[in-house]
Amino acid sequence: MVPEQSQTKIKKVLIANRGEIAVRVIRACRDLGIQSVAVYSDADRASLHVRYADEAVHIGPPSPRESYLRIDKILEAVKKTGADAVHPGYGFLSEKPDFAQACADEGIIFIGPPPRAIARMGDKQAARETVKLAGVPVIPGTEPNMRDEEILALAPTIGFPVIVKAVAGGGGKGMRTVRSAEDLPGALATARREAESAFGDGRVYLEKLVEGARHIEFQVLADTHGNTIHLGERECSIQRRHQKMVEESPSIFLDADLRRRMGEMAVKAAETVGYINAGTIECLVDKDKNFYFLEMNTRLQVEHPVTELVTGIDLVKEQIRIARGRRMGPTQNFLEPKSWAIECRINAEDPYNNFIPSVGQITTLNIPTGPGVRVDSGVYSGSEITPYYDSMIAKLICWGEDRGEAILRMRRALEEYTIMGVKHNIPFHQNLMNSFSFIAGMFDTKFVEERFSMTTYEEAPNDMELETAAIAATLFAHRQRQLASQVVTRGERDTSNWKWVGRWERMHR
Repeated sequence: MVPEQSQTKIKKVLIANRGEIAVRVIRACRDLGIQSVAVYSDADRASLHVRYADEAVHIGPPSPRESYLRIDKILEAVKKTGADAVHPGYGFLSEKPDFAQACADEGIIFIGPPPRAIARMGDKQAARETVKLAGVPVIPGTEPNMRDEEILALAPTIGFPVIVKAVAGGGGKGMRTVRSAEDLPGALATARREAESAFGDGRVYLEKLVEGARHIEFQVLADTHGNTIHLGERECSIQRRHQKMVEESPSIFLDADLRRRMGEMAVKAAETVGYINAGTIECLVDKDKNFYFLEMNTRLQVEHPVTELVTGIDLVKEQIRIARGRRMGPTQNFLEPKSWAIECRINAEDPYNNFIPSVGQITTLNIPTGPGVRVDSGVYSGSEITPYYDSMIAKLICWGEDRGEAILRMRRALEEYTIMGVKHNIPFHQNLMNSFSFIAGMFDTKFVEERFSMTTYEEAPNDMELETAAIAATLFAHRQRQLASQVVTRGERDTSNWKWVGRWERMHR
């Protein structure tokens, strides 16, 4: 039975978020003829999402705890503008069941899953227990709410290495890898403090560390008419400190049989909690292609564009369609990828200095275009990158008929991308796209941290390679000086070349 509020026509959507995802949702609303409302903090007063929306409401100081995380201020903005629905984007309040419930209590359509599904799958340990009952394989680990003494006693039975995880965690916060019993007490204490600070919940649990694993996730969609499908996988193994850096669809690691089995598992996991709307089932896959349920993200993912480009399905439009109580557009699982897409997260951080975040004003911004290139961004030339929010500048997504073409287009797009005023990680992505391990698909979740460097070498070069590199660098520098001299040196004539050519043409008429 479709909830009564979901049958209401949506005329105006408030986006309870900022940056590129707010711009993305605004564009989908505009395509559907729906008005949009932006919310903004003091730091975002001149942001792109504020400029693009039909209306904008100020909600407080720069700190997220005083603005984007304030449920009362978001609901006040909804009432003030007369919005019918709220889209949470990702991050902030997107996976807070209290927010979804508060919207329901006020008769506001929440463009996302029901509060019960968010609560069940948002708690990592509860999610594990739920999917286990449905026969979904999970990684061995401990229960939640255990004291440190109990966890220390059980750790040897799980076997080292293990990973400490925050029950309410995400984005790598409250996570610590532990390789020996001696290091476990300190890791538990640190993870608890970090989880309490980030999520207000200091509970942690242990999980067996699957080494050499791939991080592969499946996009699921479910509507209120009993339809649940998956739209194929995304490869998310290029990470640093549990933060994704590059995603692609499909995965070069999966074969047709593994894709089918993992897809069936993803659909079953979603159905177990009565899931509705868009969500993602995340898994670890070991070297022998055994897969394990990791968690479910009950929201739109940062990397959703690669799925959109490969399938041709607009996920944000589908979210709104489902929230309206309608049947979703696609009805079949996506089993046979016929193209490829890669996404690079363009962040304001210095890859040559341990990826330290960079703040300041973007003074120059040239965005790449051309066949197979998409840029989802929330900034413009003159935008300020502040320390209050995530350092993401944009997402660069390239599509190709196969993986090789997608990589070549990504190389071209990265070369065209110009950002000045703040440091950025484009050089990292350029080196990665030239890495023979990445090109060959020979990587796992530890590749960036353990086997990749910001040179073009993935291992220490030998003497001959160093000599070759030095010669190449010398020739490149010489060529650059030649080009520079061609640009700045004045011609021998007393006037410009363009004027001289004009005179010459007139003389020969």
